[in-house]
Amino acid sequence: MVRVRSSLAQLPAYVPGRKLPGTAALAGNESPYGMLPGVVARLAELAGGVSRYPDMSAACLVDALARHHGVEPERIAVGAGSSEVCGQLLHSVVHPGDEVVFGWRSFEAYPILTAVAGGTAVRVPLREHGLDLDAMAAAVTGRTRLVFVCNPNNPTSTAVGERALRDFADRVPDDVLIVVDEAYREYADPARVPDALGLLGDRPNVVVLRTFSKAYGLAGLRVGYCVAPAEIAATVRKTQVPFSVSALAQEAAVLALGEGAEVARRAALTVAERGRVTERLRALGLEVPASQANFVWLPLAGDSAEFTRHCLDGNVVVRPFAGEGVRVTIGLPEENDTFLALAASWRG
Repeated sequence: MVRVRSSLAQLPAYVPGRKLPGTAALAGNESPYGMLPGVVARLAELAGGVSRYPDMSAACLVDALARHHGVEPERIAVGAGSSEVCGQLLHSVVHPGDEVVFGWRSFEAYPILTAVAGGTAVRVPLREHGLDLDAMAAAVTGRTRLVFVCNPNNPTSTAVGERALRDFADRVPDDVLIVVDEAYREYADPARVPDALGLLGDRPNVVVLRTFSKAYGLAGLRVGYCVAPAEIAATVRKTQVPFSVSALAQEAAVLALGEGAEVARRAALTVAERGRVTERLRALGLEVPASQANFVWLPLAGDSAEFTRHCLDGNVVVRPFAGEGVRVTIGLPEENDTFLALAASWRG
């Protein structure tokens, strides 16, 4: 028999949010408002050209991102969603057996991608549903090569502030790469959650990760990127799967960057709904940590599976994490109303 890597034998598959016909899909952290209008119109014009390979360097997208963030293009590396960029970063710095530190629970792909890269995952327990940066810094050893800081954290929705993030970066050795994953940046209160690029972007061991899958409404086209020191970005580009970012995805991302006002308007709608949903859930006696993302977290522990089934019986799909909690994406107002009615009737 063909021998596969033993380290992957027990590796769980990534579990996406379920999609079921006729249900409110509140499991995938997608934008409920669809693609941006300018993007829709342009993609229809470009569809006939997909028989050709895309620009492997994604030059137009890289230049647009560099202008958007006020950095040199050499500092940008792209991938098929921020998940692929996470993998690219791991393959850039992790040797077999090297350690990768992250809070847990956090983004489900971190331990999977770490194992695929040959690294050893070091899970640091959360504190009050948030990243324990002191414990994460203490978990860094001479074998640590990379640390993921998911801010806001997925799936618990919480975020760390400016002082805590800066102090953490000060404590991590310069030869350890700090990856600040800001997939939900557009939904965070800038007065409470720092922009890591502005705060730490000049440090030689800090990478900031962003995505077009959430607020920009391009989850199905798969575009993510990082802003990194130029030498790190060059290595990350080498690890990218050739042509992984399609021509349509590149064009859509450039157009989406130009619709910043509409992106901000839609994000504000989601933030307002997030506040309404949180208030209603707390009034029902449910614990809901303060969210800085486009979802809320219900730490239901052993009741998570039952609550998820109850929602599904009412045609609402939420995302359970067995024995820990349930993540609920903020959808359209009518979808949120349906979910809130189900939450009110649970064990009612």
